[in-house]
Amino acid sequence: MDVRTIGVIGAGQMGHGIAHVLALADYDVLMTDISPSALDQAMTQIEANMGRQLRREIITRGDMEAALRRIRTTHKLADLGPCDLIIESATERESVKRAIFEDLQPHLGPGTILTSNTSSISITRLASGTDRPERFIGFHFMNPAPVMRLVELVRGIATDESTFETCRRVVERLGKTAAPAEDFPGFIVNRILMPMINEAVYTLYEGVGDVLSIDKSMRLGANHPMGPLELADFIGLDTCLAIMNVLHDGLADTKYRPCPLLVKYVEAGWLGRKTGRGFYDYRGDAPVPTR
Repeated sequence: MDVRTIGVIGAGQMGHGIAHVLALADYDVLMTDISPSALDQAMTQIEANMGRQLRREIITRGDMEAALRRIRTTHKLADLGPCDLIIESATERESVKRAIFEDLQPHLGPGTILTSNTSSISITRLASGTDRPERFIGFHFMNPAPVMRLVELVRGIATDESTFETCRRVVERLGKTAAPAEDFPGFIVNRILMPMINEAVYTLYEGVGDVLSIDKSMRLGANHPMGPLELADFIGLDTCLAIMNVLHDGLADTKYRPCPLLVKYVEAGWLGRKTGRGFYDYRGDAPVPTR
């Protein structure tokens, strides 16, 4: 299938990042969100991020101007129906995603491929609620999408080979690398990454080290570019908790039990950078550990 138009559902950090990279790869992009202000903010952020790439000479002004012209926005989910490919990047809650696909289904073209940018939810279950499970696949970008080079392509049990190959070609056109993954909780990246973050929170919870010592140890001792608690704040503690719950529920192994301290931070609304506080407090001139 020749993909030319791509719909993006959700204009948050992941959604606008995906729209950004698609437009730079010469795809026509139609982005939607339930919040009109979110769409406006997304376009402002995309222009700012492309401007940063322009200053670093990663793209040219012509690239930027052409890409911005390729992105359109709409408040109506149904408008995405005629797209060749649709990437859902809404809130990481299965009930929300299933409702979106249910509302979208009557408006889809017969050949439209549906994908989800979910980081952990079963592709097979999401696909089973649609009329095209064979044309449904996980299309998991890493955050931030304009920078990170990997995309996990997650086959559900019914995903056919032509759907996989079509999406693999899209990933290649984006200049990224596809990592094929099977549909098990957390897929590849989060199956490995989230337990590490959760264990770092346990290390803090049990008083083995404080926030700074834990992050410093992993940066300097394991050569990680970010410490695990700093990374958790960047991802969002609510997202980390949601993925740990998926791992714990789906694999029924106590080693995936979310740390009580992670639960407590989420209950407090301290979700990381996006709320101004997480394991660090970002409200001042420099981040300060909160524990």
